[in-house]
Amino acid sequence: MPAGGLFSGLAWLRRAVYRGGWLPTVRLPVPVVVIGNIVAGGSGKTPLTLWLAERMRAAGRRPGIVSRGYGRRSAAVTEVGAGDTVSDVGDEPLLLARRAACPVFVGADRAAAARALLAAHPECDLILCDDGLQHYRLARDVEIAVVDRRGAMNGWPLPAGPLREPVARLATVDAIVLHDNDTVRVDGVPTFRMRLRGEIFYRLDRSDRQVAAAELAGQKLHALAGIGEPQRFFDHLAALGLAFEAHAFADHHRYTGADFPRAGDALLTTEKDALKFSGLAPLPVWVLPVEAEIAPDLAAYVMEKIDGCPSA
Repeated sequence: MPAGGLFSGLAWLRRAVYRGGWLPTVRLPVPVVVIGNIVAGGSGKTPLTLWLAERMRAAGRRPGIVSRGYGRRSAAVTEVGAGDTVSDVGDEPLLLARRAACPVFVGADRAAAARALLAAHPECDLILCDDGLQHYRLARDVEIAVVDRRGAMNGWPLPAGPLREPVARLATVDAIVLHDNDTVRVDGVPTFRMRLRGEIFYRLDRSDRQVAAAELAGQKLHALAGIGEPQRFFDHLAALGLAFEAHAFADHHRYTGADFPRAGDALLTTEKDALKFSGLAPLPVWVLPVEAEIAPDLAAYVMEKIDGCPSA
């Protein structure tokens, strides 16, 4: 708790010095939309970023994505290619590069990553910053905070609890996206609801082979998940009518051969986890991709903010 109090004070001071202009921010020549959260760990930011990139392209924008690249071997700025590895660029940026039809750059300094992206891809007219809510060096035009069903949990700052910033921070963002959460209300901040939809699995070693959940029913299945909340994935599988043995790991877990069960018919996993299986799994692997569904129209709201409002 004392360490949490110190962390909270330092986080407040850091934000205050950026907002007061004592530390410089980098203003890009294109709008910046930040997608983040106040809780450490995954809350659904990556599916939301993919959804927003697709909707922005449909609206005539040409977005690029920047991310930190958590867990990679280098902090240097680099462009993510579909053939890169998790060790090179991180798991979430690699998933974004393979799924999003737009450039993806990683770097510990998101401002430097965004500048490099615009230099390499001058056609881009919008930057989406995945997990950058606390990266105040990069000036932003729109802030979106994602809150999943866990909420603020015990309400304590790191390391006593999960909070990167206090819950009061939600009152300062431009939009809150509630991911399977009906409890958060912040007066004056537009709220949107998100759910993840996915029913069709593909075979990891043969992505052209797809099956519905009903075709896996009756088999001895194991489900592996190393995401922000593994139980959310397990609940999704159960809602599809599947019975399985659950194996939960920490977010961004790096798998080894010892992590995989060997008795059974098949393994079920997320797209993010599948990136790190790389021939380790002794059983057939079925991957469940998911798509975000958001209501009301968050993309229209973002377009109004970046086209009709001054920069924040």
